[in-house]
Amino acid sequence: MTQWLDVHAHYVTDHYAAVCRAAGHERPDGMPGIPGWSVESARELMESTGVAAAVLSISSPGVHFGSDSLGRDSAARDLAAHVNDAGAAIVTRAPERFGVAAVLPLPDVDGALAEIARAYDQLGADAVAMKTNYHGRYLADPEFDAVLGELDRRGAVALLHPTSPPGWEVTALGRPRPMLEFLFDTTRCVLDLVMSGVITRYPGIRWVIPHAGAVLPAVAHRASLFTAITGEPMDVPAALGRLYYDLAGLPLPIELPALLGIVGPERLLYGSDFPFTPAPAVAALAGVLAQAPELAGAQLGLTPGSAGAQLFPRLAGRQV
Repeated sequence: MTQWLDVHAHYVTDHYAAVCRAAGHERPDGMPGIPGWSVESARELMESTGVAAAVLSISSPGVHFGSDSLGRDSAARDLAAHVNDAGAAIVTRAPERFGVAAVLPLPDVDGALAEIARAYDQLGADAVAMKTNYHGRYLADPEFDAVLGELDRRGAVALLHPTSPPGWEVTALGRPRPMLEFLFDTTRCVLDLVMSGVITRYPGIRWVIPHAGAVLPAVAHRASLFTAITGEPMDVPAALGRLYYDLAGLPLPIELPALLGIVGPERLLYGSDFPFTPAPAVAALAGVLAQAPELAGAQLGLTPGSAGAQLFPRLAGRQV
């Protein structure tokens, strides 16, 4: 039985689901609905799929559903505090099995800075969960520099998660955004982080890119070519090779071999995407990954020297 670390695992509280529905997100990103979740259901799935520990995070659409009529972000700050407190409570009850990635109320920078301090200094967060864009503003936006600077100072692990891109009403063609738009938005965000120099300016942030790198392996060399054409040559595949990647979604038969063309197996981590991926599908996909020859050199658990142990030392210590 495998003993993997799941870094792409979500949780949903009743209050969070209610707020989402009240804000018009009863079908988040075009999906059929907000799935139910419980610690018990998560642990049962972890046991059946050989997952030793999971780092929980809030998925899209996040916590910021717009400022009020006076431009205040208090609702987003309150919701971020609620879900982070709930995640921390889960970790307190089972510290050997769960970690939590704190959500931030971006694009509210002041609120995000305050929540980073609270999450790390009071709640003991293991990471932060960041969306690819916040109301159309991507992470390389200079307005977010203070947030990235603070995460860099703390050596934070940033679990990136896609969300609906600006203009999805046209580009999604009526289909659920996780089908295509999530992959393209991840690719757009990460290339922007690399080509804008954010990755270089904030080397302390350890980025975990979802869904086996989305479309990045297919466009990495093309992006390098265009940097040469524009007079600012950059080795984009090499930059991407220094990031970490989770295997949520459908990495086989195509995405994983392509990803391994730009990144070594030591940069890979497991991801279930539960409960947004239903438990039967999670189990089936995990079974395929467990038998994949492409992963023969990968350590997806918390063994010494593994990516999981380097990024999440608290959980690695609990597994000893």
